[in-house]
Amino acid sequence: MKNSVSKYSETSASIPHLDTLRWRSIGPSRGGRVVAVAGDPVNSQVFYFGAVAGGIWKTVDGGTYWENVSDGFLNSAAVGALTVAPSDNNVIYAGMGESTIRIDVSFGDGIYKSTDAGKTWKNIGLKKTRHVSEIRVHPENSDLVYVSAFGDAFGPNKDRGIYRSKDGGENWEQILFRSEKAGAIDLSMDPKNPRILYASFWEAYRNFWSMNSGGPDSCLYRSKDGGDSWTEITNNPGLPKGTKGKIGVSISPAKSGRIWAIIEAEEAGLYRSDNGGESWIKTSGNRDLIHRPWYYCHVFADPQHADTVYITNLQMWKSTDGGTNFSEITTPHGDNHDLWIDPNNPQRMVQGNDGGACVSYNGGDTWSTIYNQLTAQFYRIDIDNEFPYRVYATQQDNTSISVPSASSYGAITLQESTFPGTGESGFIAVKPDDSDIVYIGAVGSSPGGEGALQHYNHKTKQLRLVNIWPEEKYGWAPKDLKYRFSWTFPIAFSPHDTGTVYACGNHVFRTKNEGHSWESISPDLTRADESKLQISGGLTIDSSGAEHYASISTFAESPHQPGIFWTGSDDGLVHTSRNGGKTWQNITPNELPEWSYIFCIEVSVHDPETIFLSATRYKLNDYRPLLFKSTNGGKKWSCINGDYPENEISRVIREDPTCPGLLFVGAETGIFMSSNSGKNWQKLGGNFPVVPVYDMKIKQDDLVVGTHGRSFWILDDLTPLRKFASKSSGSNKGTSGGIQFFPPRTTFRRTLNWSVNLFLGDGKNYSPDFGLPGTHYQETTPDGEKRFRYLDMGENPPEGVIVNYFLESELKQPLELVILDDDGKEIERFSSNLFDSDPKDKDNKEEEKPSLPTKLGFNRFVWNMRYPGPEIKIDKALEKPGYKQLGRIAPFGGGSSGGPVAPPGNYQVQLKTGKTEITHSFEIIKDPRLKTTAEDFAEQFNLWTKIRDKVSATNFAINKIRRINHQITALLAREIFSNSAAEKKITEVRKTAETLREKLSKIENQLTQNQYETPSDRLRHPTMLKERMEALVSVVSVSDASPPEQAHAVYENLSSKIDDQLALLSKLEKQDLPRVNKQIEQAGIQKLQG
Repeated sequence: MKNSVSKYSETSASIPHLDTLRWRSIGPSRGGRVVAVAGDPVNSQVFYFGAVAGGIWKTVDGGTYWENVSDGFLNSAAVGALTVAPSDNNVIYAGMGESTIRIDVSFGDGIYKSTDAGKTWKNIGLKKTRHVSEIRVHPENSDLVYVSAFGDAFGPNKDRGIYRSKDGGENWEQILFRSEKAGAIDLSMDPKNPRILYASFWEAYRNFWSMNSGGPDSCLYRSKDGGDSWTEITNNPGLPKGTKGKIGVSISPAKSGRIWAIIEAEEAGLYRSDNGGESWIKTSGNRDLIHRPWYYCHVFADPQHADTVYITNLQMWKSTDGGTNFSEITTPHGDNHDLWIDPNNPQRMVQGNDGGACVSYNGGDTWSTIYNQLTAQFYRIDIDNEFPYRVYATQQDNTSISVPSASSYGAITLQESTFPGTGESGFIAVKPDDSDIVYIGAVGSSPGGEGALQHYNHKTKQLRLVNIWPEEKYGWAPKDLKYRFSWTFPIAFSPHDTGTVYACGNHVFRTKNEGHSWESISPDLTRADESKLQISGGLTIDSSGAEHYASISTFAESPHQPGIFWTGSDDGLVHTSRNGGKTWQNITPNELPEWSYIFCIEVSVHDPETIFLSATRYKLNDYRPLLFKSTNGGKKWSCINGDYPENEISRVIREDPTCPGLLFVGAETGIFMSSNSGKNWQKLGGNFPVVPVYDMKIKQDDLVVGTHGRSFWILDDLTPLRKFASKSSGSNKGTSGGIQFFPPRTTFRRTLNWSVNLFLGDGKNYSPDFGLPGTHYQETTPDGEKRFRYLDMGENPPEGVIVNYFLESELKQPLELVILDDDGKEIERFSSNLFDSDPKDKDNKEEEKPSLPTKLGFNRFVWNMRYPGPEIKIDKALEKPGYKQLGRIAPFGGGSSGGPVAPPGNYQVQLKTGKTEITHSFEIIKDPRLKTTAEDFAEQFNLWTKIRDKVSATNFAINKIRRINHQITALLAREIFSNSAAEKKITEVRKTAETLREKLSKIENQLTQNQYETPSDRLRHPTMLKERMEALVSVVSVSDASPPEQAHAVYENLSSKIDDQLALLSKLEKQDLPRVNKQIEQAGIQKLQG
């Protein structure tokens, strides 16, 4: 069916307009791997980086902040190459697919181009190249571009090699091809003579059990005619003999004919040619320069100093003597990859490493931070039972981390994260009834030997190593180990006994004493094919443990009955035990291809025999989804691929715990959803980025996502998707009118710190809360909605009750939303902004009510749980003109114009348009951490209401005084009063009127301070009654608690004083005002109005 809401039917399996969903990223701002960077050749503050699974980012302030500039344009997430055209800094080329083919490598879809400095991007071809390693652009012609394509990392590929376009990517020609198993891995262009090119080819491949670098097709080529012809120079004099692996190459712009090459070989090292590659010398064979060559092998010539050369690998190295001796340049993170050096100023550079991108203006002595990039790459996640809940994960090339889902500071800062252990690669499991206890898989980021398993106690800050078999394994093949543990091995608490923990290698292990001892409760549940258990690396052995194979990759115990287990292995076997592990049965689906990686087994909470399975074979050059369902515990399986995209791999699968058959699958480019157990699939859109999704969980009606390139994301409130999936709607009066209105979920009442956004200005806000670092700014979306963009923080959940509705067609009448209490009494009313508002009201922004969005599809409105503010407000037209407020900063102690927050209880919400009226009930409940009683909330609400109403009465009196005084001033300005020889009765009128004005002004000056020139001008003059009463709100509202007794006392004191002034005003109205009007009447002048 077409994606048209007006044609939506109850029988359709498709949910329209999923691109209107609203997600939020909660951080953390701790960067992920970057292998592609570029600098603007003109603007010294502008740089770009391409995240290996997170799109393209730009800084305009030298790395102080980075913002994504590719969302909405790219169809893949991994950036392998990035180049700004030297002759036109508006032209940028991005090559997709990471070429450092690590275990978590993501593939791409060709080349993208921007012609407006990153504002927009367009795919310009080469979609089958999969992994692009480098892009070079002619220094004087931005349309002449060369691409170095490594090709498919997992199988033979004809689309490898060097490509050229002479028309900016409109057309491409493959100008150099080596073989289907060797791709171009580096490309260097001589900026002084761009006809000269050097290209290196790398024979390498990866699968699930090995990474193989090197072979006869690894080689080096040279062209002297812009790529029209090429000469192989692999075996030129001085270069290493025998099999070669990865080669990095760089032409020196500072010395004609000088070429650098870092070469993986038996005689590995750094080589230099001073005659255009005809002959070479080995300048250094130090292994620190050729560390893990398959992952690095990057060399960069200084653009102005011929003897200066840089090498990036685990560390960053610099030589100033022609490549003989090196010193270290420390960087903010290890594992260094790309480097761009300003050709006109070598002190200015940008560098990419496994922790992000960083900028230097002093040649690497200091770097900008990497803790301002929302590109974390997570493997597996868990969620605790705290309030607000916290999300845990292991982060590639970093430590495990815990991030809150909400913060009282208004935004979620990195300072609120905790760091339970140092796991970068594995599962993570939080004890359900004691979130201080966390188990972390830490292969690659922990001492302790094979299957590094950490036990962390947050209370004591102690980390214990509780590996099942803690024997060092470096240098050994997996076949020689007692047990095999994969890079990401399962860890899980029993859902029936939190004292029982499971961990899986090639066996299932169990501990009941927090890892002090383990017992094996299964045989080897893998194929254990010895041919796939050899040492990995190829030409250079690499025994990090990342390729350890034939191990269990997913484990589940039934939530319905203890002792019923399912396992899936990384070599394609599924087993079950129904007696606590005493016996096991192979239940592998017949349709599951051999050697599939079983990524996830999900047990339905709705039916103990229903299980779902997701697998993938993408590292075997098979990108099909593999999704299965069983309704009898795995005895029989059915494929549920349905209409899932045939080239979109499937990773994690989750079933909604509320709505049976509502499924979510994490894929390479996002999340797919099925509302009918896998018969049909749709991609979840909205503002969720294109990114690999490795794990998801559903918590308190939220879909929580661990991405592998864009940190954590949350879809708040799954109610709308559940309702669509179950084909139900709210009770309504009249027809639906083309509206689906969903009942709001139960909402916690939470109070933010009083100082949230205290210093919010028109530009960036550098502190979300008083004394806390973090930066965001307000932006207006194309539909007119005002939102905050968070640069180095996570976004808080909406502060209030989320009201979701779905518009099937464009509205012809205004939309109204009415909030009612449990008795049906109206609290507040909101409407859609179908017509332009009065331009005169634009200066009264603080009085603006938010309008209801009315876009086709899903709409979300957040009621802030506030009752209306004072009914009577100060009439701006009667105020004395002062200075216009320049900023948005509210003064300390300033009162809020809003009314009291709704106490916990039951409420109703109505949605109306035309004859359609739909009503739902909902509940507000208190923060579960509080001991505040219903009586306490009622006391707070009542005092807050009394303050509001007293302010309203005061405003009414002030407006009245000002209107009368305005009339007196206008009266006395008449010509009749300016005559010094006026009649006695005119003189008496003037005197009486001036006396009245003076008395009124005296009352006004007691009620409010009139000498403030701007709202922030609070310290020069005494605070008067109205301002003191307004300021009392802060004492009442600062927390969810009953107000202190002294707050009541202050209220009574101020209220009495205000009443005294109101009584004086009433007396003047009853006595003095009639007296003045009588004199005016006797003088034949128009009366004053009260």
